[in-house]
Amino acid sequence: MPQILTFLGKGGSGRTTVAIAAAKQQANLGRRVLFVSQDPTPATGILLGVPLADTPQSIGANLEVVSISATVEIERGWEEVKQVEARYLRSPILRNVYGQELAILPGMDSAIALNALRKYDASGKYDVIVYDGSGDMTTLSMAGMPDNLGWYLRRFIAVVEESDLWKTISPIMQPTMAAILTVAWTGESVMSQPIQEATTALAQVQAIISNPQRVVGYLVTNDDLAAVATAKYFWGSAQQSGLTIGGVIINQGDANNAITAEFDPLAVTIVPTRIGTDWQPLVDALPDFSQAVTVPKPMTIDIPNREVRLYLPGFDKTQVKLTQSGPEVTIEAGDRRRNILLPPPLKGSSVTGAKFQAGYLIISF
Repeated sequence: MPQILTFLGKGGSGRTTVAIAAAKQQANLGRRVLFVSQDPTPATGILLGVPLADTPQSIGANLEVVSISATVEIERGWEEVKQVEARYLRSPILRNVYGQELAILPGMDSAIALNALRKYDASGKYDVIVYDGSGDMTTLSMAGMPDNLGWYLRRFIAVVEESDLWKTISPIMQPTMAAILTVAWTGESVMSQPIQEATTALAQVQAIISNPQRVVGYLVTNDDLAAVATAKYFWGSAQQSGLTIGGVIINQGDANNAITAEFDPLAVTIVPTRIGTDWQPLVDALPDFSQAVTVPKPMTIDIPNREVRLYLPGFDKTQVKLTQSGPEVTIEAGDRRRNILLPPPLKGSSVTGAKFQAGYLIISF
């Protein structure tokens, strides 16, 4: 199972340069590395010394590079969608819509990138995947997408099934849908089999993202105050998305005590400026990316003490809002919202208290 590394930081902080150096470092260690770029401009290709393509190409020992093209991926993905539809409908309705016709709507590129990463992760060809995305809130939205989509599936299907309208039409819908679908109708759920498959797939992707041994992000900044503040904001927002932040890399600057204190307890690494085509000093200065498992986890659930602890650095109690509606607890911090599905021992329990302590939101049940 490969490790996926990604880097977050303000534009101009050297995020892509650090990502390329990380890919080179891991390849030098003998690991099979795929560097994945989502930059449609030629800039990343110039840094790598080779134009990027939408299929992986080797640029050195143990190192392959690829660019995610939204238009290419949506064509490939659309064919998969039509295959899934054909599994369940006797007369598919999407067969006359072609991937080449589809426009890329806002937000679709994140879903496309996540699906491409999922495929490369499952291919078994790589030990490390370095993802060089936008490195901002768009990347964090992508990380939180499986959890958010899972919530929509759980809640809206439950709302439909509990409605008087569904209870009225269900006796008629069951034989009707059984005639349309290629699978036998089982239970009372709306297309329960495909929905269950989608829910399971989303849960699996979310479990990978929340596992620091599989996916970890690093903050990249310089000593500019705006860059430091942006990196710290991304740190707290990453926790809300379930993405573990493993450390801080200061590029083109110095780490004074004030900057180090801003990111405590994360390790802070200073890397030199790359000069020309000599990457080695930068590669040698990078941290050990396998140590991310020692940093605070975004969320821990303590069933014996009936507590949920969320690590939200960069936020204080005035910026955090907690609500409980039905079986789930919702946490808002900054512009991120996270829904927590409680485990069976706590399911149905009401929140009895909450406090903000040393960067942790501690919720009691």
